[in-house]
Amino acid sequence: MTDKIYIIGAGAVGKALAVVLKANGKNVIIIRGSVDDGSDQIKKIRVRLNNDVVLAETIRFSTLSTFKELNGIVVFTNKSYGNDHLAKKLKGKTHHAPIVLLQNGLGIEQTFLANGFTDIYRCVLFMTSQNISENEIRYKPVAVSPIGTIKNTTTNLKTVVAALNSPNFRFKAEKHIQKISWEKVIANCVFNSICPLLDTDNGVFHRNQAIFSIAQRVIKECVAVSEKVGIDLDVATVEKKVLMISKRSDGQFISTLQDIRNHRQTEIDTLNFEIVRIATELNIESLCTETKLLGELTIAKSALCQ
Repeated sequence: MTDKIYIIGAGAVGKALAVVLKANGKNVIIIRGSVDDGSDQIKKIRVRLNNDVVLAETIRFSTLSTFKELNGIVVFTNKSYGNDHLAKKLKGKTHHAPIVLLQNGLGIEQTFLANGFTDIYRCVLFMTSQNISENEIRYKPVAVSPIGTIKNTTTNLKTVVAALNSPNFRFKAEKHIQKISWEKVIANCVFNSICPLLDTDNGVFHRNQAIFSIAQRVIKECVAVSEKVGIDLDVATVEKKVLMISKRSDGQFISTLQDIRNHRQTEIDTLNFEIVRIATELNIESLCTETKLLGELTIAKSALCQ
């Protein structure tokens, strides 16, 4: 593994991470996940931090076909619905390089396991980012983001965390990453359906008790499903985390709402509908009726806005 960090995904998260890493002396390249036209260019990207400090760095943007191999850490910040296509294109290019998934959703690592990748890590992001313009991002950390091991044979977790961690974009090693992933996915089921449907920002849950009560019902449903697959979560703990995220990201718009406004595909399939899929497999679909309905309404709104 070299000191290079390849970030696949040129959205707000990928750009923010690239600028912060480069500002800390790292060798970073952004690879566009949805386009592979052989383009290669340099752009100056500005990131506005929570304290109104602005970081500006020149970042290389490229595409997968430009590289015969990726020698370094490969970080995925693209939308998770693109993972299957990208995993197949990356086969033979990474040579056991660490794959780090900075994405929302459950089961997002399965396609990499199925395609024979040997060093896979999962991150649960506690931050928000939003495009101000094509080359300027507003980035706001909510808490330190944990990274855990899904599978590894050559690289250890501490090495991955040390390579990605910086004062403005903090990561930590986490042994119980699947439990935290479930907690975050349940929170995302709340934010990524209710906020887009109400066309409002993340802060709505700590500002409005009636709307938070809807979130509480979704949390209760999803926790019931998690218990059936052996993930022991506490409803009150998840509720507190949703309120904490709501307060710390007040005024920020969740990614699904940004996707709908920009006529892009959403990740609701790996959120609400993944919970519903798991419940259906276990023959307990009746436990998550509101989670399913909110997902269906989000899909309907997305279709109407296309």
